[in-house]
Amino acid sequence: MTYDPAAIRTPYKDGRLLVGPSREPGRFDGLFVDCPFVCSDGGEYLMTYVGFDGTGYQTALSRSKDLESWSPGEVILARDPDHPYRRYNAALTSIVRDDRLGSDGQVTWLDGRAVGTYHAYPEPGMEAGAAIIGFCVSDDLRTWRDTGSVLHPRDGGAWERGGLYKSWLMRYGGLYYCFYNAKNRTYDGWREQIGYAVSPDLEHWERPRETPVVPNGGPGAFDERFASDPCVLRDGDWWVMFYFGLSFDGRAREGFAVSRDLLTWEKSDEILVDVGPPGSVDDTYAHKPAVVSRDGRLHHFYTAVRRVEPYQVGEHTLVERRGISVARS
Repeated sequence: MTYDPAAIRTPYKDGRLLVGPSREPGRFDGLFVDCPFVCSDGGEYLMTYVGFDGTGYQTALSRSKDLESWSPGEVILARDPDHPYRRYNAALTSIVRDDRLGSDGQVTWLDGRAVGTYHAYPEPGMEAGAAIIGFCVSDDLRTWRDTGSVLHPRDGGAWERGGLYKSWLMRYGGLYYCFYNAKNRTYDGWREQIGYAVSPDLEHWERPRETPVVPNGGPGAFDERFASDPCVLRDGDWWVMFYFGLSFDGRAREGFAVSRDLLTWEKSDEILVDVGPPGSVDDTYAHKPAVVSRDGRLHHFYTAVRRVEPYQVGEHTLVERRGISVARS
């Protein structure tokens, strides 16, 4: 039996940024916003995303009743000069939620707490240094504190020694699964691939294999350089991993892989969300998936990047506009 991708296709792009940069020097989101994660709680939809101000990432929370209009972002995980890992960056990228494909992504409250995952780079600047993955809990989705242990790139296989990236945390069968992408070297010409770790308690983590579960594709494949940013949801007896690929044509696109057991994954060649034509909101990158459903309609949020003429935000010169858009079924 093979997986039918009809249920995960989202061909109708919104064509605009639902959340964009403020362009205000010094604000957490002054230069760009990135990495959406979408869930729901208390009858409203929630989106976490990261903003970049030239120093590093910080995480905000936005709210919506309809997945169309989003409130201004409130910073919920700021960098902390006294933190061992989050001195320059604090990028919360997922919260344990209802993992069914057709669900509204209701937050899973475990003993009255929401559980999330973040990554943090050790140096100032755009994703500088070899990042770690940490875990955190919250009683109200606005204030987060560390829990468990930290995943270090040095403890993994050679393919992830350059640093860990955006992670997806879920709970299934009494275990936490943390899927993440990582790079083989910290600087200059690295490749990114997807692996995972499992834990019963967020403290004791095991990487079941030393190789990626979703590796790079061959020459000419859409993911020949990067296979990154997993979003894992359950469709009946199948698990679907939405992820983005970067090819050597310099474009990033969304694809998917499927699994029966969360251990062995089969990639598809189908592109779910492609880059748009020149001048569109996503003419360069359509990547970093976050998928949720409302009234039976799938909403595939992603980071959209468009090349633009150089412009200034404070002392920074930007040549792209990066924000969050959506494609729907």
